Amino acid sequence: MKILHTSDWHIGRTLYGRKRYEEFSAFFSWLIDQVARLQIEALIVAGDIFDTGTPSNRSQQLYYQFLSALSSTSCRHIVIIGGNHDSPSLLEAPKELLKAFQVHVVGSAPDNIEDEVILLKDEQGAVELIVCAVPYLRDRDIRNSVGGESHLDKEQKLIEGIAGHYQAISEHAILRQAEYSATTPPIVATGHLFAAGGSKVEGDGVRDLYVGSLVHVDGTIFPDAIDYLALGHLHSAQCVGGNARFRYSGAPLAMGFHEAEKEKVVLLVDLVQSGPHITEIPVPRWQKLKSIRGDAQSISEQLASLKASGDSVWVEVLYEGQEVISNLQNIVRDAVAESAVEVLRIVNNRLRELVLVGQTPQETLEEMSEEDVFRRCLQAHEIAEEQSERLLDLFRQSLIELHDEDRRAQ
Repeated sequence: MKILHTSDWHIGRTLYGRKRYEEFSAFFSWLIDQVARLQIEALIVAGDIFDTGTPSNRSQQLYYQFLSALSSTSCRHIVIIGGNHDSPSLLEAPKELLKAFQVHVVGSAPDNIEDEVILLKDEQGAVELIVCAVPYLRDRDIRNSVGGESHLDKEQKLIEGIAGHYQAISEHAILRQAEYSATTPPIVATGHLFAAGGSKVEGDGVRDLYVGSLVHVDGTIFPDAIDYLALGHLHSAQCVGGNARFRYSGAPLAMGFHEAEKEKVVLLVDLVQSGPHITEIPVPRWQKLKSIRGDAQSISEQLASLKASGDSVWVEVLYEGQEVISNLQNIVRDAVAESAVEVLRIVNNRLRELVLVGQTPQETLEEMSEEDVFRRCLQAHEIAEEQSERLLDLFRQSLIELHDEDRRAQ
C-alpha cells in the first residue's frame, strides 16, 4: 500500500507581513499531481493544518478545495490529525460529512481512545491498514493536576501520560489486527510532538510543546508494533533516534529565512511485507527566499546580483560590518529599487551588539524574542539566578497557554 506522509502546512502563515496564499495554492496543485503520478492510496497529514486556530476564509477555502480535488485521484483514504496550532473544534466540525468521502479527522484526543483507531478498507471491503490517529495531546488529555505537585512531578506525569496513551492505543490496534489474521494489516500511527533527537532551526516557528525537560519526548515511548510512525511538529524532515520507521515529514514550505536553503519533502511510504520502504519526494520552491549577510559593501553587491537575475526574491539582510551605520535601510532600499527583489527584514547585528553591552540606549524589540525581553526584565530588577530560572519556567508555560489558540477559544 502506498502512503504519502506530510504535515505542518500552516495554511495562512505570513512572512513578515507578506501573505503566502499563492504558495499554498501551488503546493496543493503539485501535491494532487504527485498523488496521481505515484498512485497514492492513502494520505496522512500529521497536524498543524492551519497556522492559527482561527484561520481566514481564504485559508479554509484552499483546504477544502484540496480535499475536493483529491477525491478524483487514486487516493482512497485521507487521515488528518490536529496539531498544536489547530483548533480541534474547527477541524472536526465537518467530520461526519468528510467521513462519507473517506476523510478521517481527529482534531483532539477523544474520550474513548478506541475512537483514534481507524480501519481503512480496500475496494473489496477488506481491512488493508490500521491507523492509530493520535493528534497533538494537550496536558488535560494525558494527566490530572494534583495540588502541591512539584515541577518535576508534573513533567514525569506528562511523560507517563504520553507513553501510556501510545501503549494503550497500540494494544487496541494489535487486538484489531488479530481479528484480520488472514491479511495482518500493518499498523501506522501518527503524532504531533517533539521527540528526542529531533532538531529545529531558529526562526522556523516551532514551539516547545511541553515545559522543562519534557520538551524532548523519548523516542522509546513508541511501541514496536507500529510499522510506521508519521509525525508532525518539526519542520525539517528527519528520523526519530535513528529509527527509519519513525519519521517527521517536515513542513512543505520554508517557514522562515533560516530554512531558505533547506530542501523540503513529502514522504512516500510503500508498506510491503519486509517493512516500509520510504522515499523523499522533493517539494518545489515557488517563492525564492534569500538570507544575505556581510558589511555594507558586501550586502550592496549581493543585492545587485539578485536584482540582475530578474527573479522574484524575498530577502532578509543581516548586517555584520564593524562600522555603525545609521542609514542601512536607505542603502538597502536604493540597492533593490525598481526590481523584483523585496527586502522583508533588516537586522543590524552591529547595533544589536552595542545594545546588548549597554553602549547605546536604543532597543529594537523586533529583534528580540519574548523570552529575551523577559530575561531583560529579570536582569533589570536584579532577580537572583535561582529565582530567575523558576520564573523563566513559569513564563514559558504562560507563553504556551497564550499560543494555544484553541484553549483560549474554549
